[in-house]
Parts: sequence; structure tokens; C-alpha cells
Amino acid sequence: MTHEQAFQRAMKYCAYQDRCQKEVRTKLYELGACEDSIEQILSDLIAENFLNEERFATSYARGKFYYKDWGRIKITRELQQRELSSYCIKKAMMEIDEQDYLETLNKLVTKKTKQLGGMGSLINKKKIANFLFQKGYESDLVWETLKMS
Repeated sequence: MTHEQAFQRAMKYCAYQDRCQKEVRTKLYELGACEDSIEQILSDLIAENFLNEERFATSYARGKFYYKDWGRIKITRELQQRELSSYCIKKAMMEIDEQDYLETLNKLVTKKTKQLGGMGSLINKKKIANFLFQKGYESDLVWETLKMS
């Protein structure tokens, strides 16, 4: 694959949805592009604003929170695995409104409580807490919310 072909494929890949550098680099390796070509393509994509890690981080955080109800811990961990800078991760976390965050946490508690048939037993509280921990919510917020429920 020539440099120009790889660049065109990478542009289409980035135009479809926001991507991080790690994802684009992996895709280019899969396509068979050479190392020097990959670095040049990445810098060209950044220059032409096809690749913007801050934009990726903020849209990723919004999407995972508002559509999948993920908590800050899980979103942060996923962004770190994609090798984003701490600046981009902080910027992404600012996209999540605190009021929406608490409302979502309460909504998840209510939903899980209904599934389990109530929160009366300690076992059910533990199940609800584990569910929220898997979603990436902070333990202090989870236990505080469960105490109030």
C-alpha cells in the first residue's frame, strides 16, 4: 500500500467517527503501512484536523456517560488505555455535568433495586453496589447513595 493510499484510508477512518492516535496507528499497521509512513500520516491527519485527541476524549466521555451510563472511573480507565494525555482526560471529565452524574447514579440504583425486588437485604445492597462499581462509579458516592435509598 502506498503512502497516499494509506493516508486516504486513514482519512476515511477518522471521518467516520472521532478516533485517537492509538486507534489510527493500529489500523494503519493492519493495513500494512510502514512505520515512517504511519508517523507522517498521523501528523498530516492532525494538521488537517481529522485527528484531534481532545475532541475524541470529550466525545467519548459524553457518549459513554449519556448513552451507556458509565461512571468517571471507567471512562478515565478507558481513555488511559487509549494513551490519551491527562490534560485530555481532565477536559473529557469536565464534559460530564455533576447534576446529571448524580441523577444517573440514582436512576441506576432505582433500576437495579426494581430488578432485585427491593433493597431490604444486605445481599441486595452489595449486588447493587457491585453493579455500580462495574459501571465505574466512585465507591464513596455509591455508598452514600445507597444509604439515602
